[in-house]
Amino acid sequence: MSLAFCGNENNSLAYNVDRGVLNNGCFLDALNVVPHIFLLFITFPILFIGWGSQSSKVHIHHSTWLHFPGHNLRWLLTFILLFVLVCEIAEGIVSDGFTQSHHLHLYMPAGLAFMAGITSIIYYHNIETSNFPKLLLALLFYWVLAFLMKTIKFAKYTEHSVGLRQLRYCITGLLALLYGLLLAVEINVILGRRYLCFTEATEVKPPEDLQDLGVRFLQPFVNLLSKATYWWMNTFITAAHRRPIDLKVIGKLPIAMRALTNYLKLRKAFESQRGPKWIWRALRQAFGRPLIISITFRFLADLLGFAGPLCISGIVHHISKDNRTIQPPIKLLGVYFISSQEFLANAYVLAVLLFFALILQRTFLQASYYVAIETGINLRGAIQTKIYNKIMRLCTSNMSMGELTVGQICNLVAIDTNQLMWFFFLCPNLWAMPVQIIVGVILLYYLLGISALIGATVIAVLAPVQYFVATKLSQAQKSTLEYSSERLKKTNELLRGIKLLKLYAWEHIFCHSVEETRGKELTSLQTFTFVVHVHISEEADLSPAVAFASLSLFHILVTPLFLLSSVVRSTVKALVSAQKLSEFFSSDEIGDEQEPNATMPTGPSNHKTIPSCPRNHNNKYQAVVSTQLSHNVLRTLCFLELVESVVITSGYFTWTDGTPTLSNINIKVPFGQLTMIVGQVGCGKSSLLLAALGEMQRVSGTVTWNICFHCVYLGRKRGSVAYASQKPWLLNATLVENITFEMPMIKPRYKAVIEACSLQPDIDILPQGDQTEIGERGIILSGGQRQRIGVARALYQQTNVVLLDDPFSALDIHLSDHLMQEGICKLLREEKRTVVLVTHKLQYLPHADWIIAMKDGTIQTEGTLKDIQNSDPKLFEQWKTLMHRQDGEFEKETVAESMTVLERKNLRRAMYSKEAAKTEEEHEEESVESEEDDSLSQAMRHRTTIPWRSCGVYLSSAGLLLPLLLLSQLFKHTLMVAIDYWLAHWTSHVITAKMDATGRNCTVAQVRGQFGPTKPNVFSVLCCLGIVLCLVTSVAVEWTGLRVAKELHHNLLSKIILAPMRLFETTPLGNILNRFSSDTNTIDQHIPATLECLSRSTLLCVSALGVISYVTPVFLIALVPLAIACYFIQKYFRVASRDLQQLEDSTQLPLLSHFSETVEGLTTIRAFRYESRFRQRLLEYTDANNIASLFLTAANRWLEVRMEYVGACVVLIAAVASISNSLYNHLSTGLVGLGLTYALMVSNYLNWMVRNLADMEVQLGSVKRINGLLKTEPENYEGLMAASQVPDGWPRQGEIQIQNLSVRYDTTLKPVLKQVNAHISPGQKVGICGRTGSGKSSFSLAFFRMVDMFEGRIIIDDIDIAKLPLQTLRSRFSIILQDPILFSGTIRFNLDPEMKATDDMLWEALEIAQLKPVVKTLTGGLDAMVTEGGENFSQGQRQLFCLARAFARKSSILIMDEATASIDMATESILQKVVMTAFADRTVVTIAHRVHTILNADLVIVMKRGIILEYDRPQALLEKEDSVFAAFVKADK
Repeated sequence: MSLAFCGNENNSLAYNVDRGVLNNGCFLDALNVVPHIFLLFITFPILFIGWGSQSSKVHIHHSTWLHFPGHNLRWLLTFILLFVLVCEIAEGIVSDGFTQSHHLHLYMPAGLAFMAGITSIIYYHNIETSNFPKLLLALLFYWVLAFLMKTIKFAKYTEHSVGLRQLRYCITGLLALLYGLLLAVEINVILGRRYLCFTEATEVKPPEDLQDLGVRFLQPFVNLLSKATYWWMNTFITAAHRRPIDLKVIGKLPIAMRALTNYLKLRKAFESQRGPKWIWRALRQAFGRPLIISITFRFLADLLGFAGPLCISGIVHHISKDNRTIQPPIKLLGVYFISSQEFLANAYVLAVLLFFALILQRTFLQASYYVAIETGINLRGAIQTKIYNKIMRLCTSNMSMGELTVGQICNLVAIDTNQLMWFFFLCPNLWAMPVQIIVGVILLYYLLGISALIGATVIAVLAPVQYFVATKLSQAQKSTLEYSSERLKKTNELLRGIKLLKLYAWEHIFCHSVEETRGKELTSLQTFTFVVHVHISEEADLSPAVAFASLSLFHILVTPLFLLSSVVRSTVKALVSAQKLSEFFSSDEIGDEQEPNATMPTGPSNHKTIPSCPRNHNNKYQAVVSTQLSHNVLRTLCFLELVESVVITSGYFTWTDGTPTLSNINIKVPFGQLTMIVGQVGCGKSSLLLAALGEMQRVSGTVTWNICFHCVYLGRKRGSVAYASQKPWLLNATLVENITFEMPMIKPRYKAVIEACSLQPDIDILPQGDQTEIGERGIILSGGQRQRIGVARALYQQTNVVLLDDPFSALDIHLSDHLMQEGICKLLREEKRTVVLVTHKLQYLPHADWIIAMKDGTIQTEGTLKDIQNSDPKLFEQWKTLMHRQDGEFEKETVAESMTVLERKNLRRAMYSKEAAKTEEEHEEESVESEEDDSLSQAMRHRTTIPWRSCGVYLSSAGLLLPLLLLSQLFKHTLMVAIDYWLAHWTSHVITAKMDATGRNCTVAQVRGQFGPTKPNVFSVLCCLGIVLCLVTSVAVEWTGLRVAKELHHNLLSKIILAPMRLFETTPLGNILNRFSSDTNTIDQHIPATLECLSRSTLLCVSALGVISYVTPVFLIALVPLAIACYFIQKYFRVASRDLQQLEDSTQLPLLSHFSETVEGLTTIRAFRYESRFRQRLLEYTDANNIASLFLTAANRWLEVRMEYVGACVVLIAAVASISNSLYNHLSTGLVGLGLTYALMVSNYLNWMVRNLADMEVQLGSVKRINGLLKTEPENYEGLMAASQVPDGWPRQGEIQIQNLSVRYDTTLKPVLKQVNAHISPGQKVGICGRTGSGKSSFSLAFFRMVDMFEGRIIIDDIDIAKLPLQTLRSRFSIILQDPILFSGTIRFNLDPEMKATDDMLWEALEIAQLKPVVKTLTGGLDAMVTEGGENFSQGQRQLFCLARAFARKSSILIMDEATASIDMATESILQKVVMTAFADRTVVTIAHRVHTILNADLVIVMKRGIILEYDRPQALLEKEDSVFAAFVKADK
């Protein structure tokens, strides 16, 4: 059959031009070809030959600058135009199918128009990005011509009474309108850019983001097509295969998405809102608009979703028509016309329409998701910034009184902001679900009649049930969260105090406590997930449908019902989180209250200070240059008149609203001099400093900084103050950054500070010197090292005022002296800085220019040492005896060898073990990676494989539940297919029976009678079975998940608790905690769900493809290219997705630790006035985290759009194949319906499969990390003797024999004790002293077998301790450590967790430790609460509690390891006496910082470099001329 443009019938009217050329239909169509040919000819050379000069692209690096007016409208109109043209082509082909001759003119012009439409938009896009507006003239001509031609054709049709009944008439009218609109857009560009008919063209500049080379997130800037398909992500995702994605690759956030921009938006909204639901109203005001766009997209997608069932119903209907004759089309103008009904009755047309509807629906759906998620991420950034700004103004008392813990604040940031973000993600579902359900039910009613309403009633009844279940769920969820945060708190305490727990053999008590909380957490998690699943399964099978349309409609309805519970759950979580946030936002702040004139508000302020005043030279808004000036001016003022740095008059200060902690405070701190504050433990010395800094609540009185008479200083605000807190606070940064603390590096000054704090030897040990990371995530330093770094920071700053809170507490005598001499007396004095020093070391009092003595929260006396000698001789005498020295005489003896060797050894040990641990890990990872060159390609290959090993670990933990899980899943899916197949079989029978009936003229009722009740009965039985199996699989999944979670956590905890100390010294605490927090959370809540989704979607896809292939085997041929496409898409996606997920996790870590570090160092940051710098850093961290999240979202959308399009192709191919098969091979209609319904399902589940696979990979990382820790070798707890063989009261005498003892920390390290021999008689008091690092502490740890005793032995009361089980050995001694450790709980629990001691014994222990009066005043006495880390007691009191804890144990051997370091001398001397009397009959080994504490001992051991140097009574040693001990005592005076 030959083709001809106008057809080749002999009698054709097609060539008849008698009544004028324009009245010939074929000629009209030929005329319409002209504009398209013109455009193709003009634009192709320009497009393909290239542009010549590209000068205008120079200043912008992205080819995405869209700046022509009406840009989006043009893309939209072009899309509509292309769709209408496809309809025109289809209409031409269908109407041509009725004649024998092929009329090309019916569809060829439309085909050319389609090509021209595509060309026009490509041409336009290239011109726009290259900025050559003049070349748009070609398009202007094209639109004019196309518009004219279509209008002529439309006019002619109208003239020949072709009307709305004919489809081609409508299409022509629509096209004329579209061309007209595009012409209008083109004219608008000319008017906007003035490139034609105007003398001056408009100058336009690219947006700031596009000029910035760092911005790589282009979603807001690209054209509509690229926006919809995430085309701009292609290069990004394929590049991920070549090199890993890191922060450099993803660049910066566009300005509109930065945390600061969104925070300002949110703050504005917050300020305008008040009332009960203010937080929600504020969020709506700030982020409501994009959500509305997202909801609109969602509505459109949902409505388009119903096209699927309707098209299937049409196709099945069309095929099942026995009589396929259709009335002949109307012939006008010599051409055939058809109506829209006839057009839509064609099965192939419906298949194509279904394809387009699917593509459009998926695009809208992904756009809706993207907008919602982007809004959620922006919201999260804004709220995190808001929380941070709130933290900066929080009252310190909230923190110290345990109202807000670091953990709670981190939860707000890590969990609650994410809950709100998730709520925003799912928000469109809240609005879309009701619409989906209503439209679905209406359509079902239209298809099924009354039975649909029964289904609807079931849904309606289930809704309140859903609500009820959701409220129950929220309670379960809340308790799960509470239990998990309680478990984390306990785990955190356990890890922080692990050394103490091991020494006291209390690991199991604490381990049990964590396990108990874990049990509660899992039970509540179990109720939560179980209810969710049972609930979902109830409604997952509402499909007693009669036809496939309703089957696929039910598939549509299952989705909102399935999602409903998760949306309700998310909403509930968001409500809880919003409540927590609003409580947090309304907690107390530090006041900026204005006071009467001539004084200064105490709180930190965010206002700029007046630059005229030089005092605040280091203000954050001024340059550092003014430093010199201000110092000089102030010094001059010092000579001219009296200047005080800080004055407090009649001040009453409190932490909580109770009685004031400090009362009637009247002090003045002289400018440029050294002021010392002394007093007993807990008398309020640290509080006084904080009161001066404005950290305490002021009841009355005034605090004034920089008073000076008749000068400008009156009433100034406090500037920056260098402050070193008692508990040293370090940043997670390098050592040098910790010391310079954002100040410029001045080499000589830095060197002097390092020298004054004796930090050089420590720096030499660190692997990267002072560039080594320290802090929580870095290397763990000892207390003394941390303290010296804190002091070094204060010394390095160039502020006028320096506050040092007990900087000597963790330092030995030599270091203290060196710091006092070089740092405080030399460095600070020379610079005439005002120094306030809180200390217990009274021997430094002679250095002080001014002394403030405190007692019980008031000022006992103040003045110079001479003043106090005259005014309060009694106090002076008391000091004198405590100082052990003659009047003010100070022996300047600096000891040459002042190295804190132990700390350094610890550090060396840690460094070494870290390296060793690293190499072990590397070996374990892959033993293959030997060659250097291969390592990158190896890593790349490693990234593309799935971690099967972790999967194995996870599944093997499930034990016997695993086969149950697999079988139930398989059975469930087989049954699902069986139900649908039975339905297909049944409907086919009904249809054929109906046809027979019409043939034989009997009624439908009679037909039904022929089948009997079997078919519906089988169907009902299958459905019930399906529901039962759904329940079984859900329960199996949950049980498996819970079982694995329980197993892994239990194993992890028991491994960690029994691990040797070396693990905790070499692994940052944060790393271990993360295994217990985020990784455990992943295993608890995410992996089971992902696993279930993955197995479900995989099995659904496989069963669907199986069914389609069974129905139309031809489909298998088309499946090959689609499968290849899917394989490559998922391969590229998985690599990029894993990198991005890891990047998101790794950028979240610094963000969270910045929060916790800020909360811990709040007083320091505020003292230094560094709030704005820390805020800036927060914004950087937040933006880094958000850009990773945004790229991850875009990557997910990239995958989903592509998978959905592949799915749409599957539907198209399946539809066309099954239609042809049915029409030509008489395939049963039921099977066609079945095939199409399943094809629709494929497109839904394909991307879920890939997404879940990618998620699973990332989540299995948690299992892998936990598994890494599970490989830790535990300590050897078993002994040669059984616990029952050890005598009950052992050791009774406390006789210790040490024979040839050598000790090391690890088999790879050198010994720290060498061949030590000693004999300690029962009841002896032994003092051990020596320089730092001489092996004193190792000596004490050897008694507990905490170190490797590789030679020699220790015999206590005739039993070699190496033979005893560890638990028994450690439970029989007491030790007091240098660092005081308290746990949250009651005082009773802290003193005796084993609950063995009576109340009297505990009160006696408290009395010995001088704490009885303190505890008596507390409400609850022994049952008074201790907050996390003992924050509600001072450092000294905590140390005393640790002493009481050791006394309560009543063991006959007590070891005190530098236990009185942070206690004032008066309390210490009382303690020494008490220990001598209360422990008269017990053996006491004291390791001493201050040598005078062991002068009364029975025996002194002096150690040096791991060997015993001297061993005798103290008196005998003092009498020897050359004794080292005598030299120590002399130096300590």
